[in-house]
Amino acid sequence: MAHDPHSAPSPTVAEVAHAHAHPAEHAHPTWSTYWKVATILTLITVVEVWAYYIEWFVQSRAFVPSLLIMSAAKFVIVVMFYMHLKYDHKLFRALFTGPLLIAVATIIALMFLFGQAAVNLRG
Repeated sequence: MAHDPHSAPSPTVAEVAHAHAHPAEHAHPTWSTYWKVATILTLITVVEVWAYYIEWFVQSRAFVPSLLIMSAAKFVIVVMFYMHLKYDHKLFRALFTGPLLIAVATIIALMFLFGQAAVNLRG
């Protein structure tokens, strides 16, 4: 068997192990992506601050839920882009979002539980 000088060398055991341990790397976001994300986060923050200066909106029942929704949107954007969760393996996404959903559900349940208990104690 003659060695062909133009053929690629066969991978070593270490190279094969590295390829299995680290599958194809994802493309990292560009400066343009980060600029757009920062602009969106800034705009949401401007709307949140601006909402405080609208007297009738502050007095309405929609004020707190709208601020919570905007804050949640900013949280999701930061986690997905700046913490790179969008580009991570699905297992890491599940390990982050699963406990987060459990925590949110627990907090909401406790808010309803103690909110109802507080009303019953007064009346």
